[in-house]
Amino acid sequence: MKKILKCQVCGTFTMKAEHCGKKALSPKPAKYSPEDKYGKYRRIAKKEQGLV
Repeated sequence: MKKILKCQVCGTFTMKAEHCGKKALSPKPAKYSPEDKYGKYRRIAKKEQGLV
């Protein structure tokens, strides 16, 4: 069974592994974990970008 993927370059959804010359990735977010090892770094990055 094929899964839907999202192009990193143009944001188009596709079922091909490559689109626009770059690898297409799964659009699903990472699985939630209460022991989030990288949450601290994500929050710092969001704060620096003014998203929080």
